Amino acid sequence: MFVNGLMLVIAGLVLLSGVLYLIPGVGKYLAKLAKILGGFQTIIGIIAIILAIWDMLSAIRLENVFLLISGLVLAAGILPMIPAIGDKLVKVAKILAGLMVPIGIIALILGILELLA
Repeated sequence: MFVNGLMLVIAGLVLLSGVLYLIPGVGKYLAKLAKILGGFQTIIGIIAIILAIWDMLSAIRLENVFLLISGLVLAAGILPMIPAIGDKLVKVAKILAGLMVPIGIIALILGILELLA
């Protein structure tokens, strides 16, 4: 699904915003883009979670799982507001936040592959 691929790329860029400058040639431009997108981090996270869950209703694929994981990390600030499971989701998001760079790399690669397919 094109939209999921696009969201994976966007989420991957935001998750990798601290290390994108290391890429030779285009790194500083990608870092600027990621910084702009970072201002919408929570909104991107919410959209990623919704799209992942929606797509998982028909089939669970690796792209959906990483879209959900990326969304949880990006939307960690508002997860406590979810009744009953919010506190548990925050704990999961904090654990996943320690793996932000590997998750961002995988999300970016999966998103690019999804867009090219």
